[in-house]
Amino acid sequence: MADAIKERFGIDAQMIEGAGGIFDVKADGEVVFSKHDEGRFPEHDEVLEALAARVSG
Repeated sequence: MADAIKERFGIDAQMIEGAGGIFDVKADGEVVFSKHDEGRFPEHDEVLEALAARVSG
């Protein structure tokens, strides 16, 4: 996923190791996707579109 973010937006995504099955995607400190809230892992396109929506604002 970090590679897809780099390719589409030209930014380096930072992976932060968590515990307990946490998988959150954040942009500027705001949660864009939460595995806990959704009950599943995100699709790459789902995260990319959520990030694109933030950029186009």
